[in-house]
Amino acid sequence: MMLVDAHQHFWRLADRNGAWPPPDLAAIYRDFFPADLAPLLAQHRVAKTVLVQSMPNEDDTRFMLGLARAHTFIGGVVGWVDLKAPDAPARIAALAGDSLLKGLRPMLQDLEDDNWIADAALAPAVDAMLRHGLSFDALVLPRHLPALHAFAVRHPDLPIVIDHGAKPLVAEGTLEPWRTDIARLAALPQVSCKLSGLVTEAGAGWDVDRLRPYVDHLLDCFGPRRLIWGSDWPVLNLAADYARWLGACASLLEGLSGADRLAVFGLNALRFYRID
Repeated sequence: MMLVDAHQHFWRLADRNGAWPPPDLAAIYRDFFPADLAPLLAQHRVAKTVLVQSMPNEDDTRFMLGLARAHTFIGGVVGWVDLKAPDAPARIAALAGDSLLKGLRPMLQDLEDDNWIADAALAPAVDAMLRHGLSFDALVLPRHLPALHAFAVRHPDLPIVIDHGAKPLVAEGTLEPWRTDIARLAALPQVSCKLSGLVTEAGAGWDVDRLRPYVDHLLDCFGPRRLIWGSDWPVLNLAADYARWLGACASLLEGLSGADRLAVFGLNALRFYRID
């Protein structure tokens, strides 16, 4: 089975000017480039990846697009634009001139205003995203889900994917209100969800049983055709490694049919991000 990794990052510390990650996160406090990931992709038969922004600036987006043009395993890029800037539509149009740009992601989890995404002032940027065939990655925490729901209802034609299952409080074993709010969003047909990032939320000593209630709920809500697997590498290295996360997901989804596993582990990402 050839896989698609729908969520990974590259970065160069010299470009980050003290931004995350901090030095005390030693496992990921270094440069990460395609040469670091390529052996893992070959080992696990991952055919394509989606490279996702990790800095709120357009220089990072251009850096990623350059890497994507140079490395064929990168099937698409999810970049960043200030979606509330007066010239956001023009900025989106300029970046979308590169066909490898597949989506945009504001870093909602880092914004002071939990309701930022519910603002009607985003409409011009969303209209530009739709004109250029871009999707929306939602980097949110559980507290952002009501505002994300309002945004999704306002923009029913915009394909939205929730990153990392909205980062539920796995380490604490807390399900509500995350469980209810995820179900409300999943009822909207344009909303998908990434099966990624959960081990980082589970913390040290995680195991499959700790993850199972959250993955089962995501699968129940989104079904196997709107759940999209990703590694969140190299952030993944804080809590696991590529092989262990992939093995955990295989175990958690072992009840699916072969066709449904193919969907979660690859075909859904190709469709959502329009990757050839």
